[in-house]
Amino acid sequence: MLRRCSIACVCGVLFLATSLHSDDRVFLAGAATSNITPPLGELIVGGWEPIPCTHIHDELHARCLLLNDGETTLGFVICDNVGIPREVFDTARERIAKETDLNVDNILMASTHTHSATKARGNSKTESDSNLSSYQEFLAQRICDCVRRATNQMVPARIGWGSVEEASELFNRRWYVTDPALLTNPFGGVDKVRMNPPRGSSALLRPAGPVDPEVSFIAVESQDGKPLALLANYSLHYVGGVRTGDVSADYFGIFANLLQRHFDPESQYPSFVGIMSNGTSGDVNNINFTGKRPSRERYEQMQIVAEKLAKPVIDAYSEITWKDWVKLGSAKSELQLQVRQPTPEMKEYFAEVMELPEEERHRRVTTYMSRIKRIESGPKTINVPLQVIRIGDLAVNSIPFEVFTEIGLELKDRTPFEDSFTIELANGSYGYLPTPAQHELGGYETWLGTNNVQLDASEKIVDRLLEMSNSLTDHE
Repeated sequence: MLRRCSIACVCGVLFLATSLHSDDRVFLAGAATSNITPPLGELIVGGWEPIPCTHIHDELHARCLLLNDGETTLGFVICDNVGIPREVFDTARERIAKETDLNVDNILMASTHTHSATKARGNSKTESDSNLSSYQEFLAQRICDCVRRATNQMVPARIGWGSVEEASELFNRRWYVTDPALLTNPFGGVDKVRMNPPRGSSALLRPAGPVDPEVSFIAVESQDGKPLALLANYSLHYVGGVRTGDVSADYFGIFANLLQRHFDPESQYPSFVGIMSNGTSGDVNNINFTGKRPSRERYEQMQIVAEKLAKPVIDAYSEITWKDWVKLGSAKSELQLQVRQPTPEMKEYFAEVMELPEEERHRRVTTYMSRIKRIESGPKTINVPLQVIRIGDLAVNSIPFEVFTEIGLELKDRTPFEDSFTIELANGSYGYLPTPAQHELGGYETWLGTNNVQLDASEKIVDRLLEMSNSLTDHE
């Protein structure tokens, strides 16, 4: 696990055969952004029903960081979006491969999970869609452009990483409660826990899972000391608090802007690139269910969260001891998972409940009846992409789900590397990923149609990621 409130720094170097001796190594890094803001009228998909965007509060971006150790080039592309399907990322990779010499399997692409961005998902999280929408095509091209721009801006650099803690804005959103009325589900059953229970309710007992306060980061600067980029990771769902119809990058974008203003106040070229990725936050949000928070203006709370994260990271940056080289590596794997199917009891219940007056049904019955019909008609298995990126003694895991925090903590505890963190919604978007124990508790994140894969999927994913990490440690 990345050491709490500590800095662990390493660096990298590239071999230039035409000008350097074989034992001279120069690390290269480059970073860039691409604007991925949609046109007005595109659908925002952060709520139960999509709504057209009517205003751009702040622009959305793809943000890229590339690293090269002389043999291997690695990349991260983090996009301001609620969830991007694999087909869009794969289309971007195809275009990058045509335009560059990069090994596109070494590029990790992910969404931040802002709930105030435009739709980039297809109609199903388990069924591929070969016909991309106009915005999906645009997004794939802009990801490609972002990587190409970062390639053009690669310079000799140094690298370091570390972590700080910020726990005050993290709250597990799944709660044990005493009121059975809070626990009903759209399948006719009663859960053991409730997502987002009423704040301050006397029925609240305790949260059903942990939080992870660690803010992990990787930083690069030029050899003459100019900050180039910083990629951070924090296990917090979006914050929200936007006006209806507004497009916004949420706290992820504000954090990036705060870092850019600090490290590049004169906006030199190329500009410093700040990046915030989403960690394992599938069951964690910014709502304190037992306490009260002062009334906030629109966008105020996400500004507060971003500032709380940016300040300690900026302070920790000044403590980094920069070094000159680190070994890079990447492992990628396809894991086949079973798609969950509706039980006969579920189908029988839906047939019966639709005969009842609407006011007597669970308010989400129609939504989930529609979802399981799509699942029934779709594939029975899916192959999900998993990836581990090695940067010296640091492992960066990627999982294409909204991942429960305890899964990320387990990976930090069991990694064979000195340090580790996980980026969720990476290389795809397949729904929520609870643990088997959390499935036993029920709740929104476990419902079929919110979670789409076999109940032990998290265990299989963790095991595969650790296998991949071990394979990278073997190649010294």
